[in-house]
Amino acid sequence: INKMAANYFYYQLRTESGAQAMQYLKSRQLDDETIKRFALGYSSKYSDDLFRYLKMKGYSEEMIIKAGLVNVDEKHGVYDKFWNRVMFPIMDVNNRVIGFGGRVMGDGKPKYLNSPETLIFDKSRNLYGLNFARSTKKPQLLLCEGYMDVIALHQAGFDNAVASLGTALTSGHANLLKRYTKNVYLTYDSDGAGVKAALRAIPILKEVGITTKVINMKPYKDPDEFIKALGAEEYQKRIDTAENSFMFEIRILEQQYDMHDPESKTKFYNAVAEKLCTFGEKLERDNYIAAVADKYMIGIEDLRRLVNQYGAKIGM
Repeated sequence: INKMAANYFYYQLRTESGAQAMQYLKSRQLDDETIKRFALGYSSKYSDDLFRYLKMKGYSEEMIIKAGLVNVDEKHGVYDKFWNRVMFPIMDVNNRVIGFGGRVMGDGKPKYLNSPETLIFDKSRNLYGLNFARSTKKPQLLLCEGYMDVIALHQAGFDNAVASLGTALTSGHANLLKRYTKNVYLTYDSDGAGVKAALRAIPILKEVGITTKVINMKPYKDPDEFIKALGAEEYQKRIDTAENSFMFEIRILEQQYDMHDPESKTKFYNAVAEKLCTFGEKLERDNYIAAVADKYMIGIEDLRRLVNQYGAKIGM
């Protein structure tokens, strides 16, 4: 059913009624090959178009409801979940369509709508774009926030980009990533929400043994904007200079303290010492103590003493 729906949306995009959606994709600078590769489509303005089409193809109402393609309520009866949206088919690693994301045309809410969880669509165990990225030759996977970021990166030659599906990163995602790589570079939005999402993702990735770095998107909001403005070569430079995830965490932590105030500065060093205790392996902890001492102009022995004090408290 999902495959048939994807074909239907794909066809609709190329009709007269899909012209606005096609125009939108072109305005986002996507070329025909990319639109085809990601099987992008359009759900028409008629709110039962897909439902009628699938019924005509012989699928039962019950199956169409199970696939998450329609909503049912007393007032409206059965109607399409997606209408007047640009459609992004979501595929599993084996290229099977398991769900959809849809971006509204115009100002409707919500801007992005995803398929509900179904028998075949588990958001916490699938990543958008992994069906392509799994065969990349690049040494890491790039983890983004949205569909458009993944598509823009692939179009620019970064075939190693994936995104979690409108949900925060889970341990299920982390374990899935681990099957394909040991290195994940976070390329989240540079705003406050993106920073928060990165801080949440880092320990989840660390937990399964993935080495994580953080790509700096500034002065742009996301990879899509960045590449449009500065191009693939500059983005590659950002990959090459990506920040160690622990040093990123410390840098964000520093923003909570006034480093010109001795008391506040001391509190910052204490918070850092506490964080350094999370490294179980002595060699790794020592390397980070050296890196932090060097960056934040604190005597390495002073910092080590502080870490040991915290370690003694928690029985490290």
